[in-house]
Amino acid sequence: MRLRDRRGFSKPEVMIIPMIDIMFFLLVFFMLSTLYMVNLKTVDINMPKAEHAEMQTSVTYLVTLKKDGSLWLEDKAISESDLIKKAQGELKHNPHFSVVVRGDRDVDYGKVILLLDKLKGAGITRFGLAAESGGK
Repeated sequence: MRLRDRRGFSKPEVMIIPMIDIMFFLLVFFMLSTLYMVNLKTVDINMPKAEHAEMQTSVTYLVTLKKDGSLWLEDKAISESDLIKKAQGELKHNPHFSVVVRGDRDVDYGKVILLLDKLKGAGITRFGLAAESGGK
């Protein structure tokens, strides 16, 4: 009876290169998938278009001014006085607090300026005006 030679057996090996490839693929997949997970809670309006508009996701307050004059903070209706009080409270906690105003294309320009003036009177100095990209 012949026994197997122990030198003929090879030790099991872990293949590192395919494992690195799989880990790199998973890393890229999750990085790209999180780019599309930005969830902006907003109200549908007809925004003006601008050729050089940029997308920013680090906005503290996103205020929408609809055509009928109603104000919305993200996706909830809010009165002007409540908006200013909440913004003042947030400004105390965060010195880099900013407000982005999304105005309907057909809203009166005077209403936008009046809102910005009231927010500035409350001490808020960082503003932005939103527009859709792609216009000329």
